[in-house]
Amino acid sequence: MTTLIVIRGNSGSGKTTLAHLLHNQLTESLLLSQDVIRRDMLQVDDKPGNLAISLMTEILKFGQQQEKFVILEGILGASVYGQMLSDQLQLFDKTIVIYYQLTLAETIRRHHMKSTTNFTTKDLQKWYQKDDRLALSGELIFDESVSLEMAEQQILAKIK
Repeated sequence: MTTLIVIRGNSGSGKTTLAHLLHNQLTESLLLSQDVIRRDMLQVDDKPGNLAISLMTEILKFGQQQEKFVILEGILGASVYGQMLSDQLQLFDKTIVIYYQLTLAETIRRHHMKSTTNFTTKDLQKWYQKDDRLALSGELIFDESVSLEMAEQQILAKIK
């Protein structure tokens, strides 16, 4: 039985931090990062039909066959990745989908708390999506009132 955990949201929202925390907590887990696959490995633009979608699909299939938990994190905009995500959610025994719905101000604040930042405030403003939920039944929405510890606890409770 394999559980897929999808963590989505704007740049700087806390997705990667939460994903790494869960990955370190969960044995037999595979962590996939949209940024690593799309930007670092393939160097492709974030647009419909990009090669990262196919590679993510293949890695997700591998994880579904080999691991107990698969964690996928990234902005994963619904207009570009929505269909792939919808298709993949059907293949896993259990799924947990999280969306960080934060204000732009909170996204910028969290981004500036990082020790290293690759993006400017202008970048964050340009990329910001006010509401990009997948509107799936059971999709967890985390706003600025949800701390990292609270997010971790909610997800771990759903796994048990």
